[in-house]
Amino acid sequence: MAFLFKRKLETPGEKLRELLKKEDILITPGVFDPASALLVESMGFKSAYLSGAALTGSLAMPDLGLITFSELYDSTRKITNVINIPLIVDSDTGFGESLNVYRTVKELEEAGAAAIQIEDQDMPKKCGHLSGKKTISPEDMVKKIVAANEARRDMLIVARTDARATEGIEAAIERAKLYLEAGADVIFPEALTNLEEFKLFAKEVKAPLLANMTEFGKTPYITVQEFKEAGFKIVIFPVTIFRAAMKAMKDTLIEIKDKGTQKFILDKIMSREEFYNLIGYYEYEKRDNEFAKKGDEIVKKEKM
Repeated sequence: MAFLFKRKLETPGEKLRELLKKEDILITPGVFDPASALLVESMGFKSAYLSGAALTGSLAMPDLGLITFSELYDSTRKITNVINIPLIVDSDTGFGESLNVYRTVKELEEAGAAAIQIEDQDMPKKCGHLSGKKTISPEDMVKKIVAANEARRDMLIVARTDARATEGIEAAIERAKLYLEAGADVIFPEALTNLEEFKLFAKEVKAPLLANMTEFGKTPYITVQEFKEAGFKIVIFPVTIFRAAMKAMKDTLIEIKDKGTQKFILDKIMSREEFYNLIGYYEYEKRDNEFAKKGDEIVKKEKM
């Protein structure tokens, strides 16, 4: 059904909580716009992740904390308008200190986010899999989580710690425990370097855990099944489909530039019919005809 005509009954937070209860593990692709989110939902995934890196990349900028709150809010609202699966939103550092985080949470929940992710990096922040990161004190991060907990109605709080890179795995574990006490629902240990570290984290931290399976990063390629066996509950693929889309567009442009036609790669292009089905084109057409018919009937009746 076309998104414009859907009726949403459960809150996004309720949906995500229910999924965490009943699913063994949530495979959660990263999205960057409404079309990519709708595609994720159409493929049967039960949750999506609005990646700061992918969203910033779609604006042709690096993942260095350059996204503005208004850009994130607008993207969140547009995406949640078209999907019925819960959306986890990456808010980087929450756009400031505790009061800023408070407002960020309230606004993003209003925009339809099921969960907000807040990290403990210091500014200027950068991609979690790059070197040279800095982290704020555990005390300052706790204040942000307390503010988020006070601001939310139903959405979940995902607390990300980047302390593995700055202080070591044990410090990251201790931070995670502190963040849970402050009100976090899910813990996201960023950039762990091997499967054994993920297993250790799950052994020490008793809460739903989120793993980041990005490509070209510090974490080796670990399967969803391995994460599940390690004790993790959510696996995100934050930038994968964005990078795949960019590569596909580049290959298509090369084909057009070199051969002057796209006819040899039509099997790699989504057909008009497939795209129409994805966006619910025929539902729009049907509703438009229904509106016109009812309007004509009213006008005809008044003229009689």
